[in-house]
Amino acid sequence: MGSTDTTYDNVSHVNHGFQHDEQRPPPYAPHSGINPALPQYPSPQNPQYPYQNAPPSYHSDRYSPAQNLHQYTPQTAPVNTHRTGAPGLNLDANPVHKVSRRKKWPIILSVLIFLLIAAGAVAVVLWYYGVFDCYQGRRCQTDNRCVSSSQWCDGVLDCPSGDDESQCYRLYGSNFHLQMFSNESKKWENVCSNGWNDNLGMQACEKFGYERNTYVGFDEIDSSDCPSNKAVTLKCIDCGQNNGRRIVGGTTVNSGGVWPWQVSLQSFGNHLCGGSIITPSWIVTAAHCVNGRSNPDGWTVYAGYLTLSEMRRATGNSVSRIVMHDFDPRTDENDIALMKLSRPLTITSNVRPVCLPNKGMYFEAPRECYVTGWGALTYGGSVSENLQEAKIRLINRTTCNSRPVYNGQITDTMICAGKLEGGVDSCQGDSGGPLVAKENSLWWLVGDTSWGSGCAFRNKPGVYGNVTYFLDWIHEQMRKY
Repeated sequence: MGSTDTTYDNVSHVNHGFQHDEQRPPPYAPHSGINPALPQYPSPQNPQYPYQNAPPSYHSDRYSPAQNLHQYTPQTAPVNTHRTGAPGLNLDANPVHKVSRRKKWPIILSVLIFLLIAAGAVAVVLWYYGVFDCYQGRRCQTDNRCVSSSQWCDGVLDCPSGDDESQCYRLYGSNFHLQMFSNESKKWENVCSNGWNDNLGMQACEKFGYERNTYVGFDEIDSSDCPSNKAVTLKCIDCGQNNGRRIVGGTTVNSGGVWPWQVSLQSFGNHLCGGSIITPSWIVTAAHCVNGRSNPDGWTVYAGYLTLSEMRRATGNSVSRIVMHDFDPRTDENDIALMKLSRPLTITSNVRPVCLPNKGMYFEAPRECYVTGWGALTYGGSVSENLQEAKIRLINRTTCNSRPVYNGQITDTMICAGKLEGGVDSCQGDSGGPLVAKENSLWWLVGDTSWGSGCAFRNKPGVYGNVTYFLDWIHEQMRKY
């Protein structure tokens, strides 16, 4: 957590957490807005990306009560038969090298056959290794089968794992409304409570990648769209609760349970990065923390501690898997990663998950947030012995991309937070740790600490991975692994 008594207008040093020293790339000018409704995967508002078109509410006239979610069968959408063909081989009508008409066609035919065979072989290899994305569809996780978007949410499991059906559900808003995508109305609709039960609730939570043993339960909320006037709200995990007391105006965290989702990620006994508990088995951190350090055996996760000295006497949790997003170290684009623990954490008052933001939640400037970690207290300093906290505010993307600040470097996968006047900021060693905001009495993970120019310098606020943008990716990895 950085602070400084001196402010600077021009800073050439870039804080990339614990290991980045390279210079910033040429400016990139993204859209404005702090958390744009520009999903990484498809959505009904972005039809060219069909991936997020998942199902609707369970109206009693359309869905019958069942013990299995697959028995709720939406209307089948018409199959999309439109395809855009790739341009054919363009043969020059006046080639430079003249060939007689009698000899030209055998040569052209031979070349075409050769190119088709070569292209087919390359395509098979790329398909096998998952390089090609399916056209207006997605690949089954278990057998590489391409499933058209029109086959999602149609009540038929086209993937062996049922993977196509998992895109048909979502949790919406800070009240955890369960919604399903309707192939009739082509809209998201609330799930009605008629015939709903805990068994269906656990199955729905598994669609988001949660395990049954974290299931909390469901409740009913008023909804005029339902015959019973009641819709389902679903809690898949008890998240976002803290029971420690903050010291007003303080920066050192002296009470356990204040930020119970904060973890220290260590390698060979050294604190390198922070992270956030999202389930007993999964940690969110920054991709640049594990870039080049992707061997799970080299990491240990410490949860529930306030000081590094406590951790030196503790065992910690080993890591079984690291999943990194398509991270670009030149631009810090997609700076998010997940760690799966070898054994689940034991949930206590000092060890609890933070809530992942649901669809429809938008954290906009000047929302008040907190950032925490064991990062350096000054730029270039050593990591802090004690867990630190800082209260900062979100800064809109237009301001953050202005010439005096980051001059177009902030993309849709990033958000800015801090103080333009300087003085309070995250710093080296805070990377990967949580940026959280409170809403509806719960704490939500807004971002993961990513990069910044220096620490606490004027016009150089902290930059964080935009967790709302990555929500579908996070749930997909939790389901997959």
